Amino acid sequence: MSALLSIGRLVKRYDSHTLFDLDGFALDRASAYVLTGVNGAGKSTLLRVLAGLATAEAEDVQFDGQPVSLSPYPAALRKAIVYVHQHPIMFSTSVADNIAYGLKARGDARGAIAQAVHEAMAWAGVRHLAASNPVTLSGGEKQRVALARARVLQPRLLLLDEPTANLDGEAREQVIALIPTLIHAGSSVVMACHDRDLINLPEVRRLKLREGRLEIR
Repeated sequence: MSALLSIGRLVKRYDSHTLFDLDGFALDRASAYVLTGVNGAGKSTLLRVLAGLATAEAEDVQFDGQPVSLSPYPAALRKAIVYVHQHPIMFSTSVADNIAYGLKARGDARGAIAQAVHEAMAWAGVRHLAASNPVTLSGGEKQRVALARARVLQPRLLLLDEPTANLDGEAREQVIALIPTLIHAGSSVVMACHDRDLINLPEVRRLKLREGRLEIR
């Protein structure tokens, strides 16, 4: 399988401290990965670098077979790569407006936005919350809204930072059940997590950050 994103070398430093130094880093198309490692290993930082939210030294970067730069971060990557924070930020409007935000910012047609938002809410099981203010939602509901907001953008690469952290019971199971459908839709997904059920999902490969290096399992 050919790589969606490949980086010859990726180094993140804080003054004299090197957080990680990765050689030959690559993510395949329509594939799923879990990114594991002890707290402080750099999992969230790596996701943020790939999403253009943090800087790092990068060499020989290619996306979809074309050379790109991570700094400055190009518009093509901003369109193709979506990052979902562990604690998603929600606007104090409505669930439907939150899900539509990225499509409106992109300038999509009103009818297309309405259809995409309707489908995404049904997919995430939050259609009954369409008019709700996100501040009233539970943690699991917010996470599903965040996933729907990412899904409508049809990302080539979806980066999820601890998607099931602080969730338990049915809320956690609902979020886990959505992950395989994202992969089947053609997105590559990287999940930074400690969740054994996510790690053990079928056809998910494991990337482990250990002492600044990346182990592929």
